[in-house]
Amino acid sequence: MAVLAVIAVAVGLVLAERLYRVFEVQLSGLILRVITTSGVFVAGERETVYFGLSGDTPLGLRMTPECSSAFMLLPLLLVTAVMLYFRPGNAKRLFSSLAISAIVVVLVNQMRVLAIVGLVHLMGIDEGYYWGHTLLGSMVSVIGGAIALVLFVWLSTRKPRAERGTA
Repeated sequence: MAVLAVIAVAVGLVLAERLYRVFEVQLSGLILRVITTSGVFVAGERETVYFGLSGDTPLGLRMTPECSSAFMLLPLLLVTAVMLYFRPGNAKRLFSSLAISAIVVVLVNQMRVLAIVGLVHLMGIDEGYYWGHTLLGSMVSVIGGAIALVLFVWLSTRKPRAERGTA
């Protein structure tokens, strides 16, 4: 039953991926409002966060399907489903590992947005966007996704605390 639930979540995430992108862009707007003073506007219906509104070079970042963390979550969900199938007694540990790793994936994608915003602020729109989105942003996503996957495997396969002390 748990395996089907995880697969259903994965399918739901794919089907509701646009709503998920709206969530991500709203989260980006919230974070940017806290750390910047240059004006932020979120157009959720367009999956876009605008920043630098009080400056000379405002910019909008649209959260496209390729930029969303939704598809970085899918491998975690599928690995969880497979592990639940083979080790259903490990469900509690697998679900807690999935939750922690999913939070890491979401935060990594927010760091990617912040890298773009910071580099656009420092280097201007053309160079800052190129370096922030294409190079640094891609590295943040790949490295962060790898860290989340390794974290998931480590958390879900390590021995319980009681067994670690006796070995």
